[in-house]
Amino acid sequence: MATAGNATSAAVQIAETGGPEVMHLVERPDPAPGEGQITVEVAAAGVNYIDTYHRTGLYELALPAVLGQEGAGTVLEVGAGVDGFAPGDRVAWAGSNGSYAGRAAINTSVAYKVPDGVDLETAAAVSLQGLTAHYLIADCPRIGPGDRCLVHAAAGGTGRLIVQMAKLRGAEVVATVGSDAKAEVARSAGADHVVNYTTTDLVAGVEAAVGPEAISVVYDGVGAAVYDDSVRLLGLRGAMVTFGNASGAVESKSPLHLAPRSLWLTRPRLWDYISDRAELDSRVAELYGWIAAGDLEVRIAARLPLAEAPEAHRLLQGRSLAGKILLIP
Repeated sequence: MATAGNATSAAVQIAETGGPEVMHLVERPDPAPGEGQITVEVAAAGVNYIDTYHRTGLYELALPAVLGQEGAGTVLEVGAGVDGFAPGDRVAWAGSNGSYAGRAAINTSVAYKVPDGVDLETAAAVSLQGLTAHYLIADCPRIGPGDRCLVHAAAGGTGRLIVQMAKLRGAEVVATVGSDAKAEVARSAGADHVVNYTTTDLVAGVEAAVGPEAISVVYDGVGAAVYDDSVRLLGLRGAMVTFGNASGAVESKSPLHLAPRSLWLTRPRLWDYISDRAELDSRVAELYGWIAAGDLEVRIAARLPLAEAPEAHRLLQGRSLAGKILLIP
């Protein structure tokens, strides 16, 4: 039996980079909070593409490492220099390593309290992807009535949230998906037009819906497979927002490819858009305000135990599910 000083809990760790098989469930000493951290009993951890980038080495981590950037749970202990959090608080976070675990030490700079009435699984499911969708539609650039956006992978966790938020801002939305079933998921989120790229050419399908060079902003979490076609679809002074690499990273290109129609290109990161407490709290307030009002639906596609983290990554990268995948300690 574990006693004070030698308590342990489970975590999903990698000692080398590679495929899903490099993830292993290990028993490790419970983490103690460092300065500016809280120790949390994790109720659920979100599975995201950034976790696969860490696992494969596309984004480097010091090894061995416990994967996971997002989750929700209950505060157990507060570290030095922490204000505003106390044991017993229900919290969520986005951007603190080590979330695939029963207990985790979380940086308070990216943590926030979960509002009453919101369960911890929903909070874990919406934290990273919800904040990502929020900064994309609010600041990359801010969109509103009269704008027409193209959302790739619109039935996925982030994509479906972008569709809903873009509609809340008054924009017209063209969604791309990979199956007829996912087309219905995108429509249920409010997409005005849906293109199934497995049965219709991407460019032809979008142009049939809205015309050539008619897109104001492209939100692309897919990467290499759709980048060139996406740029082709943008109208005058359109914005190409590439925020993920689900199909692989986009190859290096000369800025000259943006010169026709004076296009904009950005490769943003969430962490730079929640860089201070006031900005994080403002985004959280609007995000949870939409949830409380019933204007934003958070869809959980699967709940798996920590031991099945490799299967969670296979499901995510197989893109067979519509919605969020959670790991439950």
